[in-house]
Amino acid sequence: MIEKSNRLTTSWGAPVGDNQNSQTAGQRGPTLIQDVHLLEKLAHFNRERVPERVVHAKGAGAHGTFVVTNNEISKYTKADFLSEEGKTTPMFIRFSTVAGELGSADTVRDPRGFAVKFYTEEGNYDLVGNNTPVFFIRDAIKFPDFIHTQKRHPQTHLKNPTAVWDFWSLSPESLHQVTILMSDRGIPATLRHMHGFGSHTFKWVNAQGQAVWVKYHFKTNQGVKNLDVDLAAKLAGENPDYHTEDLFNAIEAGDLPSWTLYVQIMPIEDANTYKWDPFDVTKVWSQKDYPLIEVGKMTLDRNPENYFAEVEQATFSPGTLIPGIEASPDKMLQGRLFSYADAHRYRVGANHNALPINAPKCPFHNYQRDGQMRFDGNGGNTVYYEPNSFGGPTESPEAKVTPFEVEGMAAEHSYSHDDHFTQAGDLYRLLTEDERTRLVENIVGAMKPVEREDIKLRQISHFHKADPEYGARVAEGLDLAVPVN
Repeated sequence: MIEKSNRLTTSWGAPVGDNQNSQTAGQRGPTLIQDVHLLEKLAHFNRERVPERVVHAKGAGAHGTFVVTNNEISKYTKADFLSEEGKTTPMFIRFSTVAGELGSADTVRDPRGFAVKFYTEEGNYDLVGNNTPVFFIRDAIKFPDFIHTQKRHPQTHLKNPTAVWDFWSLSPESLHQVTILMSDRGIPATLRHMHGFGSHTFKWVNAQGQAVWVKYHFKTNQGVKNLDVDLAAKLAGENPDYHTEDLFNAIEAGDLPSWTLYVQIMPIEDANTYKWDPFDVTKVWSQKDYPLIEVGKMTLDRNPENYFAEVEQATFSPGTLIPGIEASPDKMLQGRLFSYADAHRYRVGANHNALPINAPKCPFHNYQRDGQMRFDGNGGNTVYYEPNSFGGPTESPEAKVTPFEVEGMAAEHSYSHDDHFTQAGDLYRLLTEDERTRLVENIVGAMKPVEREDIKLRQISHFHKADPEYGARVAEGLDLAVPVN
């Protein structure tokens, strides 16, 4: 029994039974809205900073077009903007760093946000991902705690490596992403020279109601290039807006960056038998098992006219979906469906989707009225409720989400698969010797300031489980011995 003076509680004083796993309908979810602890954590977290974004505060953006290059994609999804080869859709993208504040340097070691808004004929579709195919955690209930470790210590107001590595060492599912972050890919040379990923698994549904699971890969056509750590540090001091400047200047000069979009397609039934849980965002699907299929090409061709109006006020949410594209039971995605839109309602306002950068380019009608800073006609004097007898906008039954079966007890479930080491080890072994050396040097440099030896040893044991050489080299760099398990 935990002493009352030391037990974790909600803001209204109730004890928290599980702070690691959100409530889901069965092991694979989806997440239940009855999990008030999860909702409180996410809603409160979204309101911790005013007025800049809590995460992804520093960013750059551009307008462009997406052109379908594969006429076969429509057999997988009824999404209109993917319906035929040659179809062109306007889009806007925002690149960002995750942890730093609005004035932070572009060339720090950090994942990069890769958020794309497609202005389709059926409404906006947001694909809100990163430049990595995985993430540090796989359940949204852990996200506020994770980001707290990436921010500043409440007393010193300094970054806290001890908190970072303490959290990672106690969350071994982070190992795959940590390995990517500490590798050469942790500091892209420019925003133009990195890949982008949807990271999560999504569901595609075709016109016949048949569904598949899908993962998105944006491959840069400029080639992948990364920055040397010393040059990155030099640029952070001399030109902290280096990536922002590079993107703007490239587009202004007509050197238009582009990416080719590929997807991996998994048959629905494979989710029950695949060697990895396909909804675990800390894992990738083998491209040998599910090869990349080309979809189209994204080209950036126009800079914003006003940074604040377009880049800063742009809002993205993985819940901004269109017919033919749906969510999966991915626990991290399920939490983001709520938290992203909620963050925008707080930061930009209830009417953020009416702003020009966010507004659909197709006709749109709803019964949302009033709210702070309502600046359009507010729906006029037409009917303002539904259902009604006055010819107001009505439902489109064909746009309903396709049903899927759920089962199991409603409880705080974890994922059934807890091998956090194999894929991280596979990645380590794919690296060249020079890449491994830099990876280990980056990790050792980042872990040296950690104040407690037990945290270092716990993390070393994770590296060792991924690959004995990996763990041994990190341990040697820290003048420690690999723990005996």
